[in-house]
Amino acid sequence: MKKILTALLLSITLTMNAAVKIDRIEPTDWYVGMKDASLQLMVYGKDIKNADVTTDYPGVRIDRLVRLDSPNYLLVYLDLSGAQPGTMTLNFANGKQKTKVNYQLKAREKKGYERMGFSNADVLYMLMPDRFASGRTDNDQIKGMNAYKNDRSQPSLRHGGDLEGIRQHLDYFKELGVTALWFTPVLENNSPDHGTQSTYHGYATTNYYKVDPRFGSNQEYRRLCDEAHEKGLKIVMDMIFNHSGFEHPWVSDMPSSDWFNTPEWLLPENQARAVELKTMDGAAKVNDKYLQTSYKLTPVVDPYASKVDLRETTDGWFVPTMPDLNQRNPHVIKYLIQNSIWWIETVGIDGIRMDTYPYADAGAMAQWMKVIAEEYPNFNTVGETWVTEPAYTAAWQKDSKIAKTNSYLPTVMDFAFYDRMSQAKHEETDDWWKGFNRIYNSFVYDYLYPKPSSVMAFLDNHDTDRFLGNGKDSTALKQALALLLTVNRIPQLYYGTEILMNGTKEVTDGNVRKDFPGGFPGDSRNAFTAEGRTKAENAMFEWLSRLLHWRLGNEVITKGSQTQFIPYKGVYVIARQYKGKTVLTVLNGKRSANTFDVTRYAEVIGSNTQARDVLTGQTFALDKDFSLSPRAVLVLEF
Repeated sequence: MKKILTALLLSITLTMNAAVKIDRIEPTDWYVGMKDASLQLMVYGKDIKNADVTTDYPGVRIDRLVRLDSPNYLLVYLDLSGAQPGTMTLNFANGKQKTKVNYQLKAREKKGYERMGFSNADVLYMLMPDRFASGRTDNDQIKGMNAYKNDRSQPSLRHGGDLEGIRQHLDYFKELGVTALWFTPVLENNSPDHGTQSTYHGYATTNYYKVDPRFGSNQEYRRLCDEAHEKGLKIVMDMIFNHSGFEHPWVSDMPSSDWFNTPEWLLPENQARAVELKTMDGAAKVNDKYLQTSYKLTPVVDPYASKVDLRETTDGWFVPTMPDLNQRNPHVIKYLIQNSIWWIETVGIDGIRMDTYPYADAGAMAQWMKVIAEEYPNFNTVGETWVTEPAYTAAWQKDSKIAKTNSYLPTVMDFAFYDRMSQAKHEETDDWWKGFNRIYNSFVYDYLYPKPSSVMAFLDNHDTDRFLGNGKDSTALKQALALLLTVNRIPQLYYGTEILMNGTKEVTDGNVRKDFPGGFPGDSRNAFTAEGRTKAENAMFEWLSRLLHWRLGNEVITKGSQTQFIPYKGVYVIARQYKGKTVLTVLNGKRSANTFDVTRYAEVIGSNTQARDVLTGQTFALDKDFSLSPRAVLVLEF
């Protein structure tokens, strides 16, 4: 009995003297001198909820402590108005349990206005890190992560690409002539494989402050950004505020009952069913606790939208493995806003591409954009707004006069251009609606955009069929690229287009996300070099590179006015003009020979008598009609 009592007293003593349990704090560090001096610290730890927190660091004040529903989280709100860089000590006390934590406050490397975002002077090159190139093999299998495997024979499993692979090919991007790299998310996605499916794509975040170790480390990400900047390349980071990954700690232990939308599925009594159903494609719909998004984005702007339709769009989950975050919760949106700022300051990204933009709460996203604009007035963010009508897209751009409320989102994605070009490539251009008439009839609605030059256009990306489909014919591709790179837009290319990579989503998304040839150990050829490319691939690469390098710094394209002509007898012409210089993009939408009627375009030709085709170097007389070969594409400069 005496031994039992002694042991009990020892246990009590150890418990009383034990330190407050803290697993991690987010953000992991922070920066002084921000316009918004408030800082939210999210503290993770067993029974941390009731802890008190103090600090005597000069210039720092603890504004409030927010005790959430779960006992294992504590939000500490600080005011850093007078703080200088240094190591701040935070004192946590819970009864007699105490812990001191050192927290780093850093000096900013640049002022906010010095962070320059991407613009229509740039050409974005979009790639998937897992599918582009592998620079290391020691990160292919990481111990401690949920079960996964690398298998390049499976289009929807991981293939082993990483950040080091991208870094080793920075000169390739320079040779091609692009100026900015956007790649799919690099943050930790610690989701297990489900059969032949994995989260190689990166859209199921499980740690917002850590690069996925299969891609590399935070330090490697910073190195990639630094070396890209040295070569004149910008980095655009893909982020997701709409949802997290199912394996994020928030899911198994919700900070508060309103941290997620429709959280009933995540309550303890439903967790077993949730885990079971999330592994079954579509099966989650049978669970009355689960709400799937409708994927219909129109209710967000529809003046007649019903509440049920709007709720299904914004509060439903994208897929069962991606719990829907509730941005209306002020603590959630504060966390996400800070996270985006932290990556700007920590690794020096030059822009953000926000995934599934309209699925998140519009008011909270507008709040985020206002904070970013105030802190970084020259930064840029593009939102994925996947509806193929110009009026829808225009309503999401900052200062839109047709929107219910201001989104403050500077750049939107032109899915209308993608959609119309996807149709036009299969058609002959007639006198009314088909072929390049589709493009013309899309551009006529540019008056809806507050800033058309800040709209991002593209032919394809990781979520669409490749422009070439399953073919290799570059004729329509060249016409589309010439248009994309000369109109009043921010152009985005998809990796491998320059070497005629093809594929469709008919069987699996993985078939439009194939490995870049030469990016992986054991590849039979290296398409990063001319020697490793086929004759057709080299012809396409050289053609596109010539056009891209001509576009670099070309103010006629980036600052010039735009005039388009209704397709006439199958010929579509767009003129760009600036300070006495003109560029004419001429597309023959017929599969037969055609004629360029100089008198029809007299208003932009003026007194000029000669023009040079920047694609071939050929000279054309502008004082008389000239012939166009079938499906001809010219970019005339004079």
